[in-house]
Amino acid sequence: MPEIIFNGPDGRLEGRYHKAQNPEAPIAIVLHPNPLQGGNMNNRIVYILYNTFVEYGFSVMRFNFRGVGRSQGVFDNGFGELSDAAYAFDWIQQFNPNSPFCWIGGYSFGALIAMQLMMRRPEIEGFVAVSPPANTEDFSFLAPCPSSGLLVSGDNDQHVPGESVTKLVQKLRTQKNITIDHSIIKGADHFYQEKTDLLDTEVNKYLKASLAAREPAPSAE
Repeated sequence: MPEIIFNGPDGRLEGRYHKAQNPEAPIAIVLHPNPLQGGNMNNRIVYILYNTFVEYGFSVMRFNFRGVGRSQGVFDNGFGELSDAAYAFDWIQQFNPNSPFCWIGGYSFGALIAMQLMMRRPEIEGFVAVSPPANTEDFSFLAPCPSSGLLVSGDNDQHVPGESVTKLVQKLRTQKNITIDHSIIKGADHFYQEKTDLLDTEVNKYLKASLAAREPAPSAE
């Protein structure tokens, strides 16, 4: 997967980019966990999300937020990181002008930033949010949530208790015109230790079903 360096709002940003062979492939970006806890684009769960989008024919980018790896700048408590994500999204859109639709994915802090970006970019029509920090962050900005998506949580998560994600899911499900799926991984902690295969299966299953639902029904003879 090619390494890329692109201009961000506060200096250069480092990423990895997979270009699909189909010029009309959908696009997606995947966002990593909190840099203050060692989060970066090579996180195992970020890679699982990235690779799943690749498998389903997307052009996909993952990148390091400001101050991480070779990305310039310093951590900005989510404000600058949201701007970084917007610049990354602009970059992948620029190089995929014929893309028919867009998705976004994120893990933990990255899930929060992903859902914030979704509120600002109406062309994003689907999301995968793994362990969004619903216990410490206010997700009331999702009013209304503009897109259907999948939330994944572990029932043994010490950092983001499963019940906080369940409450967020219940709140989102009261909104109209979207469908919110929730996969609970039994025995999974915040890092999905020894449970990444189950996480991979759930994300694959959801993405497969969502893309199949977009396909037009065969016409009757």
